[in-house]
Amino acid sequence: MTRVKRGTLKNKRKSKILALAKGFTNARNSKYKQAKQAVLRAGQHAFAHRRKKKREFRKFWQIKISGALKEYEISYSKFMDLVHKKDFSINRKMLSEIAKENPETFARIVEQVKK
Repeated sequence: MTRVKRGTLKNKRKSKILALAKGFTNARNSKYKQAKQAVLRAGQHAFAHRRKKKREFRKFWQIKISGALKEYEISYSKFMDLVHKKDFSINRKMLSEIAKENPETFARIVEQVKK
């Protein structure tokens, strides 16, 4: 019959937290209680910022499209309204890429939408 060491699960849990806290400064990377607090807070920030990143990218795409539309004398909101009314199936990310990489293609899209 083999004997199981007592407390191994507890040590494994602590080791996991300390491994996640590797690279943190001061006592946050070596003392369990402080490391646990730091790891939990870091997880909360990571969760929130994964969602925030999506918002920020959408803002950048809107700014790029708006800047490209300046020379066609149409506002971003009116352009997007016309895009939706004409049932164009192109998203903001693709529009911003087209405006940056292929201005002549973007010009054709604007003309199609304005008709």
